[in-house]
Amino acid sequence: MDKLLRILDTNARLSNEQLAVMLGAKAEDIAAAIAQYEADGVIRGYKALIDWDRACTDHVTALIELRVTPKRDLGFEEIAKKIMLFDEVESVYLMSGGYDLAVLISGKNFKDIALFVAHRLSPMDSVLSTATHFVLRRYKDSGIVFCDTDHDERGNVSL
Repeated sequence: MDKLLRILDTNARLSNEQLAVMLGAKAEDIAAAIAQYEADGVIRGYKALIDWDRACTDHVTALIELRVTPKRDLGFEEIAKKIMLFDEVESVYLMSGGYDLAVLISGKNFKDIALFVAHRLSPMDSVLSTATHFVLRRYKDSGIVFCDTDHDERGNVSL
């Protein structure tokens, strides 16, 4: 059923009947497998990918790099759990390389995100430093293409 997970990862809106045809299985078996994946915590949820640039609403996304001091015997778990409780936080990842945690957040505008970093993330005891990167444009997200890359809004430059 690894194929089932891959298909659901691409399009979770397919019906059990459609999935059954694609996989050469029975719809009842597909329903049972999905229910088991949900019960086991393999499938954690279903979410629509929104193109906020087309939604006519204010929406800004930022990736924040955090360098933190891990707690003795708890590692990065304690600080990650505290950070993921904030409503603005969409994702928290433990990273290798130059920083420890990557935090993806969203807000109505750049100021909202800046204030969140200044007043909620930076003051946390374990946080040593932050670096905020604003998402200016999404070309592809979760395997879905978000914009026409053939059209360059900058225009042509000739010398």
